Amino acid sequence: MIRAAVFDVGECLVDETSEYGTWADWLGVPRHTFHSRFGAVIAQGRDYRETFQEFRPGFDLYEEREKRAAAGQPETFGEEDLYEDVRPALAELRADRLWLGIAGNQTVRAGRTLRELFSDDVDLIGTSDDWGASKPDPEFFKRLTAAIPYDVGEILYVGDRCDNDIRPAGATGMRTALVRRGPWATIQWNSVEAKTSPTFRVDSLLELPSLISTFNGSGR
Repeated sequence: MIRAAVFDVGECLVDETSEYGTWADWLGVPRHTFHSRFGAVIAQGRDYRETFQEFRPGFDLYEEREKRAAAGQPETFGEEDLYEDVRPALAELRADRLWLGIAGNQTVRAGRTLRELFSDDVDLIGTSDDWGASKPDPEFFKRLTAAIPYDVGEILYVGDRCDNDIRPAGATGMRTALVRRGPWATIQWNSVEAKTSPTFRVDSLLELPSLISTFNGSGR
């Protein structure tokens, strides 16, 4: 039985195209060059943050975030960056009486934005900065499950990455859903792990209400 659904942020709820474009601008490189290198780093199974090192060795993402904020160019996203299925999917899941949450690797600043956007739509908003642990660290998922009033096997975690989302969430005992969008899911979609590990594989979050209803009706 699935009683709660928790969503990752980047490329699950938020289209990060504009956000990474502003990082290319900050680095002073063409956006298409940055994006192509970003995809290559992911395809090689490397940490996406290594992309920045390709253009500026010694790049410190945390420090550069603070520099951008001080320069009046903070890393940000808004309603216009949400995928179009997000609002209707959350509304339908809420109508189905599921407990809802949002939890991902995000800064305190991003956490404030998430609360401005979603406080009336979900029961929990948590970030890695809030909890002092980042995915795929098991501690992140321990903090998450401790904040949800249901057993771990009754929680569905929805994300776009096998490595950061599906694998560690599944290891804690959660059900999982992999959504196909963004660079990670696009690259990983046809891997054995992506085909066999998630409870659900979806192209749109709007598929989830029906899939969850069917799953719950099966008595699993």
